[in-house]
Amino acid sequence: MPSALDTPQGAADLAESLLPPLGNRWLHTQAVAARAQEIAGAVSEADRDLLVAAAWLHDIGYAPELRDTGFHPIDGARHLETLGAPARLVRLVAHHSGAVYEAEQRGLSAELAVYEREDSPVLDALIMADMTTGPAGQSFDFDTRIDEILVRYEPGSEVHNAISKARPYLGAAVERTRNRLGVST
Repeated sequence: MPSALDTPQGAADLAESLLPPLGNRWLHTQAVAARAQEIAGAVSEADRDLLVAAAWLHDIGYAPELRDTGFHPIDGARHLETLGAPARLVRLVAHHSGAVYEAEQRGLSAELAVYEREDSPVLDALIMADMTTGPAGQSFDFDTRIDEILVRYEPGSEVHNAISKARPYLGAAVERTRNRLGVST
């Protein structure tokens, strides 16, 4: 049975029902979705709506009412499952932006492993959209965004450690997406 979450509008509506009270998180989410739309040419035409829907939903796990593990990729994916969201969408939310690195830091690798990671142009483009958008929706280049995260989170924290380890993986995803778009570096 098709889900309203199959569409960018359905995903946007769900995100808007959960994230506006979080202020900058909502600004970030809107900008990530806009960035995903801009770079959708990096994925097959059949996957463009999926990319934009995943961008709208990538951070819904931050919503306080969805908090379970305290790790937003897992909490968001679990919520999407309860809503009958398409499996690929659930997996993209679970694995966005190198979640495997932070899950390891948090001792949640087994919980994340329930969701198979697809190494695909869609995941790469989702990473690029997130990793070129600042915490309040600013447009950043990749290195500026990573540096901003490393400054915002204290050295030794789970996020700081995870982003430090994930940087090469995330950078490679951004580079692959740029190449698919025909953008020189």
